[in-house]
Amino acid sequence: MGANDGIVSTGSLIVGVAAAAPDRTSILIAGVAGLVAGAMSMAAGEYVSVSSQSDTERADLETERQAIEDVPEVELEELAQIYVERGVEVGLARQVAAQLMEHDSLGAHARDELGITDFGAARPVLAALTSAATFSVGGALPLAAVVLAPITHAIPVVSVASLLSLGLLGALSARAGGADVLMATARVVVWGALAMVATAAIGAVFGMVI
Repeated sequence: MGANDGIVSTGSLIVGVAAAAPDRTSILIAGVAGLVAGAMSMAAGEYVSVSSQSDTERADLETERQAIEDVPEVELEELAQIYVERGVEVGLARQVAAQLMEHDSLGAHARDELGITDFGAARPVLAALTSAATFSVGGALPLAAVVLAPITHAIPVVSVASLLSLGLLGALSARAGGADVLMATARVVVWGALAMVATAAIGAVFGMVI
């Protein structure tokens, strides 16, 4: 998602500016500024979102810890019932729950009741850095295209490079997720093309008026 956003946002911005003022310096300044702003926006949004998730997890764990301390027998039965619902025989489920609570009661409830694991725990800084990095990688592709292309052909070159990148990204994502490759590729390419057409139209209008 980050790379996809980087390609669409930066590519569309470059195409819009190129349609308004076909000057390489202006286009590059706008493209780099858009890439940096987009990466920071992605990082900030992801950090806030995952931080909220982390706060919720901490609150849930504290509630669970207090319940284990206050009513351990209720929590034991609650944990055993979870295993029963998964197909474990009642007596065995109680034995497993008792042993797990004796070993790590909060960890057992966090994993099996709340669905919180060390691997899946919220990590705001890592999420922010990952979003910023993937956006930057995606945004660098149309920027590279405008650097290498003749300024008179900036719009078609950047558009084609961006759409090809989107198509490849969509195909790879679909293959990794087991989805329909053609449908996923068409979806991202169509929306990317619409974004570039819209910004090119806006750039052309403002270019003529201003």
